[in-house]
Amino acid sequence: MTPALSRAAPRRDPARLLAPLWQHAPGFTATGLLAALALLPLYAAMALDMRLFQGESVWLKPIKFHIALAIYLLTLAFFARWLPATMLARRDWRVFVWAVNFAVVAELVWVGAAAAINTASHFNTTIPAFAAIYGLMGVFAVLLTSASLVMGVAIWRNRATGLDPALHLGIALGLILTFALTLPVAGTLSSLGAHLVGPSDGSRLWLMGWSRDAGDPRVAHFLATHALHAVPLAGLLASRLLPPAAARGAVILAAVAFSLLVAGTFWQAMQGRPFLPWMG
Repeated sequence: MTPALSRAAPRRDPARLLAPLWQHAPGFTATGLLAALALLPLYAAMALDMRLFQGESVWLKPIKFHIALAIYLLTLAFFARWLPATMLARRDWRVFVWAVNFAVVAELVWVGAAAAINTASHFNTTIPAFAAIYGLMGVFAVLLTSASLVMGVAIWRNRATGLDPALHLGIALGLILTFALTLPVAGTLSSLGAHLVGPSDGSRLWLMGWSRDAGDPRVAHFLATHALHAVPLAGLLASRLLPPAAARGAVILAAVAFSLLVAGTFWQAMQGRPFLPWMG
């Protein structure tokens, strides 16, 4: 072996990176990876199928759902290492994980089926079956989001995580806030009967697709579902940069600030005002 090769940094083995996820949350990991791998045929379908629905590829919405739910499940799998060992071994936890995974798969199948027949999966009153299924999918959405609440409370109560107190608090609060913030925002959005509040000419914010001329509650929904990333990140930074007492206070402040951001964007949308209308 040459000196250059002997000094080279070891390559990261994907299997080793996934090993902790498989160990502590095999169900969430398997379903998250399945949702991610299913993006390959979805992107192929988008490239081959030129049909549009409301000005976008019919396959764009399934792709967004697959990305969002894959990230959500793999994030839960990552945090599962700090759940109490006794909880991971319990049968009721395994049944709950199975139910959450079933809800995720059902949501993805439903959105994909709507795309395949070029119709809306949400707010669809033209197809009686879809109108009936919409309510059931709402129940499934609450179920799958409740996993963050259950895990957040369990991690908060677990004093054997070995985590820095600020990071411990950040992870717990982030998971709990994901449920607490998403539930009212998503519930209100589902009751509106449309994605937007107010008239729109169809202009949208680049990449995210949010409206540039009408209120769009999807902004608050997006932020709420990412509390499990934003608040733990604040906990990690606080634990590295601040003394313990100040770090815990900073995490609480970050959690409050993030909640206010979600509430502010939600209020803005419900007033019919667009988010960042000056951006292209």
